[in-house]
Amino acid sequence: MSAAAEALRPKSMRRARIWSTQVENLFRFQQAGYRDELEYSHVKPDTLVEKWPESGFVRKLQRRDDTFYYYSRSRECHNNYVRKVKVFSY
Repeated sequence: MSAAAEALRPKSMRRARIWSTQVENLFRFQQAGYRDELEYSHVKPDTLVEKWPESGFVRKLQRRDDTFYYYSRSRECHNNYVRKVKVFSY
């Protein structure tokens, strides 16, 4: 396994317990089929992550099948989804 691939593999995973901006963005990446922004930038290196300037939430993501997810400015990860979000450590 290459050093770049090894650096991309997470060392541990835990579930989110409370909502935060980080959890909101992870929810959006995971909904689009990626672990987090690191994996997204590795799979789609020429695609920038667009974020809403007011909130910092992810605005648009390109899925692996080249379709797009568009997200609103407001919170989309409601309390019943928070425990499903995976937080990875590298």
